[in-house]
Amino acid sequence: MTTPGARPFLSIVVPAYNEEARLPATLAEIGAWMEARQLDAEILVVDDGSRDRTAEIAGEALRGRRGRVLRNGENRGKGYSVRHGVLEAAGRFVLLTDADLSTPITEYDKVAAWVRDHDLDVAIGSRALPGSDVQLRQGLLRQSMGRIFNRIIRALTGLTFRDTQCGFKLLDRERTRPLFEKMVVDRFAFDVELLFLCRRFGLTVREVPVIWRNAPGSKVSILGDPLNMIYDVLRVRWRFRRGLYNPETTASQ
Repeated sequence: MTTPGARPFLSIVVPAYNEEARLPATLAEIGAWMEARQLDAEILVVDDGSRDRTAEIAGEALRGRRGRVLRNGENRGKGYSVRHGVLEAAGRFVLLTDADLSTPITEYDKVAAWVRDHDLDVAIGSRALPGSDVQLRQGLLRQSMGRIFNRIIRALTGLTFRDTQCGFKLLDRERTRPLFEKMVVDRFAFDVELLFLCRRFGLTVREVPVIWRNAPGSKVSILGDPLNMIYDVLRVRWRFRRGLYNPETTASQ
């Protein structure tokens, strides 16, 4: 049972941009799952300046549930939306999940078990491990683009994760909040910045194999976003070398 006004155990952050068609089913599925498990959780939908009725639809779907809609006011990017959601979250833990539920919400139990049993600060869903179950793959071009981007990440940052971009991540809010306060990447490479800072600050992170199904309507542009992502990764390296990720500095520097 949830005590009114009490801090929830889990905050579920769902970044959303032009998602009016998907959100009703997604939020209904998350809500039914929460009720079946009697999970003390809140849902935070972050509307990234959508041009459709995303915010209104989300508000209607959340009526009667513990949750709310956060508005960016303008389109800022997925990284900004996730940062906004995490900084507003009240839960002991924060689950990041995409509006298309490419990784089913039921995979939370598996990821949470890893956090509990291995005393992790962050567990990230992975499509690239033995045990990962990719039931519907992306097109060959997007698969190739993802593999190339992962190699570039490894070369530029030294990170060894096989899949940084899966949208299903479970975070210890208290341990990761100082990192989000320093993060500046507003677009799709925010995952790399987060994992880079986890290593910089000594947080424990593991990849966990999850179920994943490609959903149509990806917001990642094959033409423009790969170059933007590489630029943002280089920006992370530059900020690190300038000492802008040190504990005494702030994100605005």
